[in-house]
Formats: sequence, C-alpha cells, structure tokens
Amino acid sequence: MRSFVVTLMFFFSLAIAQSPAFADDYPITPNAPIKPMEMVLIKGGCYKMGDTFGDGADNEKPVHEVCVKDFYLGKYPVTQIQWAGRMGLNPSKESECGITCPVENVSWNDVQEFISKMSQRDGVTYRLPTEAEWEYAARSGGKSEKWAGTSDERELGDYAWNYNNSQYRSHPVGEKKPNGLGLYDMTGNVWQWMSDWYADKYYAESLKDQPRGPATGHLHTLRGGYWGDLARFVRVTRRIGLPPTARAAGTGFRVARSAP
Repeated sequence: MRSFVVTLMFFFSLAIAQSPAFADDYPITPNAPIKPMEMVLIKGGCYKMGDTFGDGADNEKPVHEVCVKDFYLGKYPVTQIQWAGRMGLNPSKESECGITCPVENVSWNDVQEFISKMSQRDGVTYRLPTEAEWEYAARSGGKSEKWAGTSDERELGDYAWNYNNSQYRSHPVGEKKPNGLGLYDMTGNVWQWMSDWYADKYYAESLKDQPRGPATGHLHTLRGGYWGDLARFVRVTRRIGLPPTARAAGTGFRVARSAP
C-alpha cells in the first residue's frame, strides 16, 4: 500500500507547482566555474534490447537486436549544484537533499535549455541518450542484467536506491555501487529523460542500427525508475512516457555525447 501511495505522489506532483530554491542557497552564482561533466566512454556493440527475462510489460516487447556506436554517457545523473550553477536556480522538490543529489522536477524542455548552455560552456555537443544507448549502457554493455549491475534481487540494494532502502527520498549520486561500465545510479534514485519520443509499440518497428525512437510523438521516454519504485519497477527495460513539459519530483537526467 505504501508503494502505491508513493507512486501516486510521484504522478500527482506533475500537477503541483513548487517555488524553486534560488542559487543563493548554494556557494555558487549563475555561470560560476563548475567542473566539467564526468563522462564514461561506452564502446558500442549489438545486443538484445527489451524484456529478455520474460516478466516485463507489453511496451518492452518484442525483444529485438539493436546496435549502437561508441558514445559518452554521464558517470552520474546531473546534480543540483550543476543545474543551479548553469541555470541560476534549483527547481528540485528535494532541495534539502543537498547539492550533490540529482536535480529533479525538471521537464524535457528544461533539460534542452540546460544542455544548450552546457554545450556552449564546454565547447562540446551534449545531448540526452537514446533509449537504445541508455539500456545498452545500463546493462553493462548489453549484458543480460535485470538491474544496472546485477540480476540478483538480493544485491539490488547495493546498486540502487528504491522503495526498500530509500526512506522515500532521493540521495546523493554515487553512493551505491556502479554497474560494470562504471556508471552510477542507472537504476533507481531518479527517473532519467531520454531523447526519444515515446510509443508503446515502437519496438515492433525499431531499426537495428542506431535506433532513435519514433519520428514524432506527444510524450518523451524516461528510463531507470526512481526511489519510490519496488524492485520490479526499476528494471532496466522498464519504459514510461511523459509530456515534454511535465515536471515531477523524482524526474531527472544524465547527459550523453557522441564519440568522434
């Protein structure tokens, strides 16, 4: 019952506005020097994308082969201090969590503005990962992993903040074990926006090479689950879609960029 209530709170928060905490709350000012994003080079490859364990939702099927090229992915979700340092405010509903906690309550559209500013600052082109890239990376390079770093539910608490260990709140990034590629918080803590438009049945028509999702849509995809989800809902293959204007507690992101 508590998990059900927490999930309702997540979606209810989409309709609730909250005043942001301004950057004056932090020892930074807008456009202050912030160390560059920590990125991990993900060597590309081919893998079976989707519900390989047979217990997922219909939108995780059919399992299909996809191939991704080399790319870089953020080692951690973007944090509150990284966001506030570039955008001038902290929109997070859990700002008291601390500046190294993931930023959340940001829309897909908000994220595009942040990415544009970070790209200009660092002189590289950041973007959001595609679903295919994200799942490949979450599964430690396309391995048969149910959660990022493990397929053993008894070990899940070592890798992810979820309903069973989160105390119903987000936590600073990097406190749990990384997966096999050195990526932290791929499972749980906060949902992560993808670049793809969302479609329930996209997998039936997905391209094999570098799929980027439907050409158009009304929702954008999120992956990874969040701190209020039970173990079965933070599987790396789980997918949901929200409007690009939606903001909610527990909704964050990490950046990607293409490799040369």
